[in-house]
Amino acid sequence: MLSPSIEWIGALAAVITTLCWIPQILALARTRQTSGISLATNALLASGVALWLIYGLAIASAPVILANGSTLLLILVIVGFKLRYG
Repeated sequence: MLSPSIEWIGALAAVITTLCWIPQILALARTRQTSGISLATNALLASGVALWLIYGLAIASAPVILANGSTLLLILVIVGFKLRYG
């Protein structure tokens, strides 16, 4: 079992890597400029995050599920902007 301090490091990492997508979403919502966004990269990233989510569900790990579920949602918003504004 991991020590509580190590668990906090993992939780903090999950929060930071999830929230990092919000400034990008806000910029896309404001400018509707998606030319600098790679659809292929974001689609591959979404696929990887979806697999992490499936893994989290398989091992019943709430932190893995919450972090990757939230991240997947945010990445899919970015993909949606890219598909809509091109």
